Amino acid sequence: MFAIDHAATALLVKRRFPSAPMMPLLLSVQAMELAWVTLNYLGVERTTTESTVRSVADIHLAYMPYSHSVATALIAALAAWLIIEKGFRRAVLGRAVGLGIVSHLLLDLLTHGHDIVLSPGLPTPKLGLGFYDAAPLAAFFVELAYGILCWRVYQGSRGLLTLIVIGNLANLSFLSSAIPGPESYLAGHPLLVVTVVCVQIVVTLALVGVLAGWGDFNSHEKIAYRTRRISTGRNS
Repeated sequence: MFAIDHAATALLVKRRFPSAPMMPLLLSVQAMELAWVTLNYLGVERTTTESTVRSVADIHLAYMPYSHSVATALIAALAAWLIIEKGFRRAVLGRAVGLGIVSHLLLDLLTHGHDIVLSPGLPTPKLGLGFYDAAPLAAFFVELAYGILCWRVYQGSRGLLTLIVIGNLANLSFLSSAIPGPESYLAGHPLLVVTVVCVQIVVTLALVGVLAGWGDFNSHEKIAYRTRRISTGRNS
């Protein structure tokens, strides 16, 4: 799943755990991807491309058993939960962060090709429903609908909805070979792919955080304003 909709997942987690601060939730839903970026730059994991890139189907996540495997996601989620809940005595935040980490794995299993392994050291089987390989345009509509669902459950602002829709539309050329876009420049440059993903992560996390945080601030202000009016009415 693309960065904007992973970021939107933080809205679902925030809705489930409203007392948890947004920043660690945003980082948790992209923790696996941030690890993938780092390990690609270090040469530990590997991404490849076809000689011509017309869609995401021509980009291959060839080797990523450490950042994107079932075992590492579950271990990371469990470790984050225990450290935050038991070590820092913040039970709600620990559960929210653990859920955020696991959410990334679940969403990638839905959309990725067969490139997610069970554990490092186990090259097979490789998991993934294969939308990106077999039906990338269908993946676009799935991701757009999911992003809007996250916004609706969160009851976010119109600005947040606009960001989610525009963020998905910006990825359309990656998901349709019939629509030309900047993906053609990625052919033969796997680290450029990684850099593009990294930029998407940073930008979408920042914008979702700002717009969601602004919405929270307004909601709190409205509640405080109504409380003051009720108190004033009772005292008059």
